Amino acid sequence: MNNMKKDVALVLSSGGARGLAHIGAIEELEAQGYRITSIAGCSMGSLIGGVYAAGKLAEFREWMKTINKKKMMELTDFSFSLNHVAKGTRIIEAIMEFVPDIAIEDLPIPYCAIATDWKSGREVVFRKGSLFDAIRASISLPAFYEPVQRDGMILVDGGVTNPLPLNRVKRHEGDILVGVDVSGHDYETQWKTQHQLTEKRKHSTSLSQKILNRLIPENLDFNHYTVLSRVSSLMIRQNSILMTQLMNPDILIDIQMSRYGSFDYDKSEKLITIGRHKTQQAIQKFQSE
Repeated sequence: MNNMKKDVALVLSSGGARGLAHIGAIEELEAQGYRITSIAGCSMGSLIGGVYAAGKLAEFREWMKTINKKKMMELTDFSFSLNHVAKGTRIIEAIMEFVPDIAIEDLPIPYCAIATDWKSGREVVFRKGSLFDAIRASISLPAFYEPVQRDGMILVDGGVTNPLPLNRVKRHEGDILVGVDVSGHDYETQWKTQHQLTEKRKHSTSLSQKILNRLIPENLDFNHYTVLSRVSSLMIRQNSILMTQLMNPDILIDIQMSRYGSFDYDKSEKLITIGRHKTQQAIQKFQSE
């Protein structure tokens, strides 16, 4: 394989904390001699991609090692607003302590981030201007983070419109289109695991658990929250599948997890390891074809 074929146009999906697997994907691509020449990201993918493009991925990984449940609570600036749970500025400010803000057009490689205009329902692509303004808009998880108001738009998470933006990354002649998709879950395994936990809870003989069983709805794994969450996740996942079929990337690193969810930021090293392992498998398949 010549050097030209080692250039990669990299696309990183949405997926919350599961997007930490993107770090492992990037590290494995570089370890195998691939050179990332452009990058596009959505939501958590926009954050990891932007940090990488700014040359600060190693520092970010080290910082993530310090994140535990207590620190996650400290970085969540809870709000009493009716349309969001947290403002979302604290986490960005923490990252900016070691990643200086920079104009997207001044990054060493082409980069773009995807957000969604809640008012028009349209996808918004950031290719210039403040890197962290773009990331902040792209990660605005609806109903959780405060939306970003800009240029008459109300900007929310890019995963709503384009969770795996394979059609937005800048291409160079002879490059390899690589997509890393953590936008969905291993739904069937996840359902079985949750169901087993619910059954175990229902049949527990401890007094405290019996009291909880009376207080909590019997069908804990099928309620208003889980139904809405699953429906949203399935729609995002289907959009990423359709984009993959449309763009047919040279390498698709499809990482669907059963154990880890959107808020498992305290599990960074485990998620990075999964990303690295899955990328190694995908590269081996690609190179053997």
